[in-house]
Formats: sequence, structure tokens, C-alpha cells
Amino acid sequence: MIIITGAAGFIGSCLVGKLNEQGFNDLVLVDDFSRDNKIANLDGKKFSQKIDRDQFHSWLRENHRFVQFVFHLGARTDTTEFDKSIFDKLNVHYSKDVWNLCVEFGLPLVYASSAATYGEGESGYDDRHELIPGLKPLNPYGDSKQEFDVWVLGQEKKPYFWCGLKFFNVYGPNEYHKGRMASVVLHAFRQISATGKMKLFRSHRAEYKDGEQLRDFVYVDDVTEVCTWLMQHRKDSGIYNLGSGKSRTFLDLAKSTFRAMAKPEQIEFIDTPEDIREKYQYYTEAKMDKLRAAGYRRDFHSLEEGIDDYVKNYLFPGKNY
Repeated sequence: MIIITGAAGFIGSCLVGKLNEQGFNDLVLVDDFSRDNKIANLDGKKFSQKIDRDQFHSWLRENHRFVQFVFHLGARTDTTEFDKSIFDKLNVHYSKDVWNLCVEFGLPLVYASSAATYGEGESGYDDRHELIPGLKPLNPYGDSKQEFDVWVLGQEKKPYFWCGLKFFNVYGPNEYHKGRMASVVLHAFRQISATGKMKLFRSHRAEYKDGEQLRDFVYVDDVTEVCTWLMQHRKDSGIYNLGSGKSRTFLDLAKSTFRAMAKPEQIEFIDTPEDIREKYQYYTEAKMDKLRAAGYRRDFHSLEEGIDDYVKNYLFPGKNY
């Protein structure tokens, strides 16, 4: 059995699909399955069981001998949520329990961290372990991921193989339920479909022109490829960046979306909402040397390639992965 927590969510459901493609169908899916807007993410997927996230720890104690691998992707990911207690419960304490169970039962583990841990990037985007304790996230979500990463690095007892993955700006199919937290690609597609225009946040820093804020956008297919590679690699434990390794502007993203939709470009700028303006990252770029040194050789989609596939094969036909 392979465990996937957060299995009904964006990256989790895409990982279920990727594992099915690779011939893995004995999957145990863990999530809060009460949300109707995530049901479509699992349509057509093959798996053995669904386990409610609140029952997972007791289930694992009873069934650990049948488990070969654990992907812990479940988390509260809303960067606009400022109730620290929510993140403490779901992202920190829950993850510590998963970690400790994997240690106790000798199970390999890949878990989701986040590039939100890097904050404004004042210390760069280097995933070397010695630099991680000094990172300064900008919001409670990033704080929760940072707290768990630092806790992990301080543990004497670890699973025989483990990886934490600092996801950068992931986009792709199965994020339709995410609302405001969906990728800018999905927002762009919906805006262009409805109005023929795309609105981008205006820059509030003199060193960046409007629309030239930079992000490392990574296609979800690349993320799941790395996850399945790690499952079969099972060495070189550690915390790794997972982005494309190349920052691109929001203007690049908007123009690529218009092109994939075969629509003329009409881009407008609006003020960044005040509730996130002071916590807004203007630049991210994953340093990917460590993952490459571990042996991962597959090329990542360029922004244009990823958006073209997303728009034409999923958004236009209204399909899930």
C-alpha cells in the first residue's frame, strides 16, 4: 500500500493519477472527504481505501505492516489565513504525528514543505540544511511549514528515508476547488474567458515594473514526477526545493495564457489587496542543484509548455487529471 494524505486536493489527487499511470493502484487516500468541490479530483482514479484524516493515525497503527510508502501532502495552505491555531493543528502537530509513526514503524516518508518558508528571499532560495533555521516566512502558513522543517532537522530519530519538498508556485489541473488560492494561470483563464482581459497586481515597489514581479512557476506534472522518482530512489534523505529552477514574470504568464487560448492580449493592472500587500513575495526562484545532485535528470516544463498543456488539455475541455 502507498499512503497519500491530502489525496482529494490539488497535488495529492494529481499524484494519485500519476501513480495509477505507473501501475500503482493499491493506494490508501487520506483527507477530509466532506468537501463536495473536491469530489471530481478523484473521478476515475484507482485506489483501495479512503480514510478520514482524523482516523488516519489510528488506522496506520493497525495497518502499518501493509504500507510501503507515505506521501504526506495534506495541509492547510491558505496564505491569507491568520489564525495560527489552525496551522498548529493541521500543519505542525498532525505532521509531527505522521513523522513519529513513520519512525516507529520504519516507513519511508515524503512530506510537503513550501517555498513560503523563504519569506522575502532575503537569505536566498538555497535548500541547504544549515540555512533553513534562519529563514523568515511572511505569514502563518509559511511559519507552520518552517516550524516543521526545523523540527525535522532537529530529530535524532528519522525514517530510514525521508524528504521534505519545498513546493514553489505549482499550477495545473485539479486546482479548480481552491478559490482565491488557485494559481494565477487558472484565474487568468477564467478572467479571459469571461471578459477578454486579464488583471494583474500593480507593483508597489519602485524596483519592479507593473507585472514584472517574478515567481518560480512549476507545473504539477513535474511535481508528481519528482514525488514518484523519490519513492523509487529512496536515498539522499533531506529537504529539497521543488520548482522549475527559473523565475518568470506575471506578464510572461499572462501572455502565455492569452496565446494558449488564441486570444488577443488585454492586460490591466490593479492594486495588490491591502491584506496581503505587506506579505507579498516579489521574487522567488528555486535553487535546484541539490535535487539534480541526487540524480534527478528529467527536464521540467517551461512556463509556455506547461500553460499550453494545462489550457488546451484540461481547462478548455473542463477536465480533471
